[in-house]
Amino acid sequence: MTRYRVEIVTPAAPRGAHTGNATTARRWGRLLTDLGHDVRLTQAWSGEPVDVLVALHAHKSAASVQRFAAVHPDRPLVLALTGTDVYRDLDTAPEAQQALRCAHALVVLQQRALQRLPGDVADRAQVIHQSVSPPPDPPAPRQDVFEVAVVAHLRPVKDPFLAADAARRLPADSRIEIVHCGAALDDEVDARARREAATNPRWRWLGGQSREATLRLVARARVLAITSRLEGGANVVSEALAVGTPVIATDIDGSVGLLGDDYPGYVPVGDAEALADALRRVEQQPALHAALGDRVRALGGQVDPAAERRAWDRLLAKLT
Repeated sequence: MTRYRVEIVTPAAPRGAHTGNATTARRWGRLLTDLGHDVRLTQAWSGEPVDVLVALHAHKSAASVQRFAAVHPDRPLVLALTGTDVYRDLDTAPEAQQALRCAHALVVLQQRALQRLPGDVADRAQVIHQSVSPPPDPPAPRQDVFEVAVVAHLRPVKDPFLAADAARRLPADSRIEIVHCGAALDDEVDARARREAATNPRWRWLGGQSREATLRLVARARVLAITSRLEGGANVVSEALAVGTPVIATDIDGSVGLLGDDYPGYVPVGDAEALADALRRVEQQPALHAALGDRVRALGGQVDPAAERRAWDRLLAKLT
């Protein structure tokens, strides 16, 4: 097998955040290392004459993509598209559009993203699902409450207080507790989260947590709630698929592309009342909870690390 020098470029994370992009870059680095390649992770192209450049985020990594393409036009350049790329920047940002056309291959994280790509580059694109290894000793569900996990940094695109709003609308006899894991990325949002946690007995905020702690929370929870307004294909959905936790998600392409058009657990974007109703139904109806779990577990194979490793192996073989 040929051994390649691979550089993975991913933008710097905001203060205190373990972002999805950074998590993805580290996982890809491990997979490619396991395949026998020499891998380095950087925030911008180092200028080294590597054999393959993999860049995450068309807009934020545009400068690296264009520099590498200019210096090494014949060396493989793979561009991985994020949610803000696919559902915002490709329509409005010239830099992102130019980066798209510099790449020899495009990677998206779920099937529906393919529909958003311009026709002249669509044949370069493929879906590589993000994989997750479940914890070796998953924790048992809590018995004192019906625990609902939310895993998202407190950014507007995640609609981070929607679940807290929904929790306030639940009836007094509900046993639902929302446990939110994610960092506040500025002081104003931090203050709001602390006020919410102090005044909302059904919403508990953990702040930023390690990947291992986050995965254990998802595994333990009765339900994972995805409240985002936009996603490219969230890592946390893959985590739920890997551990079999039922999902209630906003009806956005990034989640539908992973869970399927006919998945029965979607709610409208930004609708706290609908989210509260959906969580209450899952709490009250064991058959619905079981049906959602069955659907999620049936999709678990698409997040198998071996499948993601094979996909990258085939892609590099094709390009090189």
